[in-house]
Amino acid sequence: MKGIKIILWTLWRMWFYVLFTIPIVIMLPFLVASIVTEKGYLYYFKMARIWAKFILIGMGFYYKIERKQVVESDKSYMIVANHTSMVDIMLMLAVVKNPFVFVGKKELGKIPLFGFFYKRTCILVDRGCSKSRLEVFNEAQKRINRGLSVCIFPEGGVPDDESIVLDTFKDGAFRLAIEHQIPILPITFADNKKRFSYTFFSGSPGIMRAKIHPQIETFGKTGVDRRAIREETRAVVYSQLMDYEKTNDKRKYSL
Repeated sequence: MKGIKIILWTLWRMWFYVLFTIPIVIMLPFLVASIVTEKGYLYYFKMARIWAKFILIGMGFYYKIERKQVVESDKSYMIVANHTSMVDIMLMLAVVKNPFVFVGKKELGKIPLFGFFYKRTCILVDRGCSKSRLEVFNEAQKRINRGLSVCIFPEGGVPDDESIVLDTFKDGAFRLAIEHQIPILPITFADNKKRFSYTFFSGSPGIMRAKIHPQIETFGKTGVDRRAIREETRAVVYSQLMDYEKTNDKRKYSL
């Protein structure tokens, strides 16, 4: 029985990369055309959302969104969420309709095909280079001036220890939000680690819950408020994760 599970897990994981590639190949000419000009990004973003939903549906994931904040279409946000899985990117694209750009590690630009578009549409950061971090501020300002939002996973990466519920938040997202005076939009992903963690022989199709929390204002705030806003945001996400855990425990107990 265990051997059968390992085979099924292997095939299911391989299927993820097939789904990952198919929409990019099909939409390739349109994707290339959309990144030629800045105005084309809105079309690129729509195609990115199709790509994300194709993967989620194809993997047997269905998402349920709880919205506590009306996300205004003409407003820029600093979007932040907990980071536990490779599908966090896909779920974020499925959940948030407002066009946004990811701030992410430059290493992802090495992924074949995906990396070609990633390098040309996202804001890349080399965490070991202070000059790179400064360039992120400048690039973020350009995107915000164009009416886009910015998305950062403030944990800085997926924790190696999967028992960690929520890692400490780094300053970058909150520094940017205060610098550009845009509200922070916290989002909690409940099930991504359970559904598709970085542990190869794990995961399963099923529900992926997401909650969009009320925005946290930065208007009038300065650098001295950064730590308080960072911890307030983390507390919102952590509290929701604990609520999800309690709900899961009650379901197990009732069964």
